[in-house]
Amino acid sequence: MKLSTSTWMMIAFIAGMILSMWKMYPFLVNRTLEDDDRGEDTHTLLVDIMYEVLKELKAVPTTNELHDAMKVHEKFDEKKLWRFNPNKLNQLLNKHYSQNEHLNSIEDIHHEAHSK
Repeated sequence: MKLSTSTWMMIAFIAGMILSMWKMYPFLVNRTLEDDDRGEDTHTLLVDIMYEVLKELKAVPTTNELHDAMKVHEKFDEKKLWRFNPNKLNQLLNKHYSQNEHLNSIEDIHHEAHSK
């Protein structure tokens, strides 16, 4: 049985891909890293910090004021949450709004924090 050049090229390509995947597997991340801030536990921690900060504040803050106040809170771990920025705060707020349909703004969260 005679194989064409394109068949040999396909066999070599597949063998090379299998070999490269086998060699790269040890370098792939297959565990949670210490500074991974995308988990549910981090989300819960940030929501708790947000509620505590809003409870301490008398006036309703802007997003940037809330971000700055959260970063200086005593529970805020700078090593784990080093990626926390205003965009992450907006994502946190949007997720919180979608999980709690009665909340639509920072003002609503502020009133809820003071009612607890």
